[in-house]
Amino acid sequence: MSRLLYAARIIDTINARVGRAVSWLVLAAVLVSATNATTRKLFNLSSNAWLEAQWYLFSAVILMCAAWTLLSSEHVKVDLIYGQLPRKAQIWIDILGTIFFLFPFCLITIYLSWPVFLAKLESGEVSNNTGGLLLWPVWLLIPVGFSLLLLQGVSELIKRIAILRGLIPDPVHADAATEAALQVHGS
Repeated sequence: MSRLLYAARIIDTINARVGRAVSWLVLAAVLVSATNATTRKLFNLSSNAWLEAQWYLFSAVILMCAAWTLLSSEHVKVDLIYGQLPRKAQIWIDILGTIFFLFPFCLITIYLSWPVFLAKLESGEVSNNTGGLLLWPVWLLIPVGFSLLLLQGVSELIKRIAILRGLIPDPVHADAATEAALQVHGS
């Protein structure tokens, strides 16, 4: 199990680094958008390529940061029932959800998007818009992003099993203990 936990740490490190790096593309998208809007209003100049570049940048952020979001436990969850359950039951829901929902969804998406990416790459297809960009780079983001998400799912599965086996501390309980300590010292 120690080798699996080591692999999980490597996956976590990769996804955290990719997420932090790619998150800077939000700034790039804002700058592209502002520049495009400014040139359109001031000089009556516009470009479909700039508009598509903005879409590509946002697509990259969403697809490439999904794994980092999972690592950070920031995905939206419906806590109506989950939040009321004992922690062990929550961990089992995480394990079963990863195996029966996340893994199949990622694998199907990778399987279906890879041939589309290859076709776009081979054909050199360009957007239908005048002055549009090549399509294959944005199509590549789909299988790469879902591969990172799949790997992060593997990491989360390893960590949940290790928590159940008592091999690593549960970060939820560690966060609760830290909050309680802060409240005691803060009052």
